Amino acid sequence: MLSLSSTHLDREEINQVFKKQKATALAWRKSSHAERSDRLKKLRTWILNHKADIRTAVAADFKKPVAEVDLSEIFPVTSEIKHTLAHLKSWMKGKSVSTPLPMLGTQGRVIPEAKGVSLIIAPWNYPFNLAIGPLVSALAAGCTAIIKPSEMTPHTSKLIEKLIQEVFKEDEVAVFQGDASVSQALLELPFDHIFFTGSPQVGKIVMKAAAEHLTSVTLELGGKSPAIIQKGASLKDAAGKLVVGKYLNCGQTCVAPDYILVHQEDRDTLLDEMKVFIQKAYDPDFKGIEATPDYARIVNDKHYERLISLMTDAQDKGAILAFGGNYDPHTRYIEPCILNDVTMDMKVMEEEIFGPILPIMTYENLDEAIALVNSLPKPLALYFFGEDGAAKNQVLSETSSGNAVINDCVLHFLHNDLPFGGVNNSGIGKAHGYYGFLAFSNEKGILTQRVGTTSSTLLNPPYGTRTKQILSTLIKWF
Repeated sequence: MLSLSSTHLDREEINQVFKKQKATALAWRKSSHAERSDRLKKLRTWILNHKADIRTAVAADFKKPVAEVDLSEIFPVTSEIKHTLAHLKSWMKGKSVSTPLPMLGTQGRVIPEAKGVSLIIAPWNYPFNLAIGPLVSALAAGCTAIIKPSEMTPHTSKLIEKLIQEVFKEDEVAVFQGDASVSQALLELPFDHIFFTGSPQVGKIVMKAAAEHLTSVTLELGGKSPAIIQKGASLKDAAGKLVVGKYLNCGQTCVAPDYILVHQEDRDTLLDEMKVFIQKAYDPDFKGIEATPDYARIVNDKHYERLISLMTDAQDKGAILAFGGNYDPHTRYIEPCILNDVTMDMKVMEEEIFGPILPIMTYENLDEAIALVNSLPKPLALYFFGEDGAAKNQVLSETSSGNAVINDCVLHFLHNDLPFGGVNNSGIGKAHGYYGFLAFSNEKGILTQRVGTTSSTLLNPPYGTRTKQILSTLIKWF
């Protein structure tokens, strides 16, 4: 198995593994349900036997709590495998389609075929989940894969390399470690599909590289996911769910609520409820949030400094620190932070925060909140809290987002029957379950005609009166 650093980038090794996987991919295209299931079962067995190792590796990278590792790194992958094993046979069979009257006598069918060699570029925020989760879909579809884990989480990346080395041969699945130069070298190759998770800025680079080979892409990106709190909603219920969704993984979650829009009359009550919940969740013994083992840290100094800069900029421009704000550069600790009186000219409203800073803005009517959401690029997720059906439908119909959740947040990522992904700036393509299987598959349409039929000969040249009459009828009635 190959592990390449930025100081030792051997393109020839990369090319050789790619060529080997091309050969394997041709064989795997014909792989049976039993063969694909066996690969997935071996992957699941390794994960279940190494849960402690996964917890240790992720904690070493940014002090993620054990429960959060189980919830957000291990469970989504094992759940995805179980779901896939239960449905893979039916997914592989494809489906028959109805026959329109002009096609009478033919049969139509859609079958999924493996695209071939895939590239999975994983991010650092959920380093195990977002590397191995897409691999489940690739294996289910019958694709080989090269994984590029993040260099920002070296302990987890090393563990992923160990996993792949012990479960697969390099002509089946391989891992290349290193910095952006390794990603660049990989992106120069004509992969059959690329699955990238990361920022919109890097997503554009990936898409440009894919365009050189007309490679299909799944881009799981991000953006500023809003949470709209309807006037009269249960503020206690919303507060607890917002706190959990926002401060999970210290806010380093692509679908975390990035800002809150709450009716001006409800803001103070919502704040009070959030403060109470934060205290219960992270400091029940009043020893300080920094002392809890249940709160992660920022992944590196660069992102830590960026977040402090966002917080400072907001306060310099008039934002009020409603909660938190303490931090420690030595441990990259940033306390859960809530900002009031936030305006659109602050940097926290100009870019995805990706950290434990939560801006709160108020509105007078729902139209105003919707207009603000629509003034920004389409988000990966949108959250609505409230029980008014008309208000809910208005928000859903008048905004665009990759996914939407009613009266909760983040939870949709764990739903294997829902397509997960963004729209435009927040992503292209969908993942998870059947949708992940389709991402790595070519949906091939097959039409079967009966031998000796006369339908085609009636429309062959020379085009006489009879042909023109048939065409006129087709245009008029079909």
